[in-house]
Amino acid sequence: MNLLRKPGAIVVAALALAVLPGAASAHDGDHPFANCTEAYAAGYANLPKGDEHYGSHLDRDGDGIGCDQPPADFKAHDDEVTAGDPGRQNRDLAETGGGDTTVYLAAAGSTVLLTGGALLASARRRRAAR
Repeated sequence: MNLLRKPGAIVVAALALAVLPGAASAHDGDHPFANCTEAYAAGYANLPKGDEHYGSHLDRDGDGIGCDQPPADFKAHDDEVTAGDPGRQNRDLAETGGGDTTVYLAAAGSTVLLTGGALLASARRRRAAR
């Protein structure tokens, strides 16, 4: 019985270590903002692709405009009015919070779940055979 636990733990640990680098690489350090909250606090919103402040980690929907949903009390760093910005439209839609690594995290989670189920089924079969 102890032999079944060790391989399962090794598989789970290996999968967890494989997923960590992908989850931790959301901000590569080349951009001044780690997330949109920091950008909004500094007065930056609706950052087009190619802008020095743009980063793919700031563009959740992949439309080429980063941080395109500023909060209602947002004040731009240069005091421009943001009411006409395209990012202000559709503010009633919920953000999913998904990113580039969501698919990989879901696949890893499914793999862990299936592996655990297979190990459990194997252990039960061996126990029933005794």
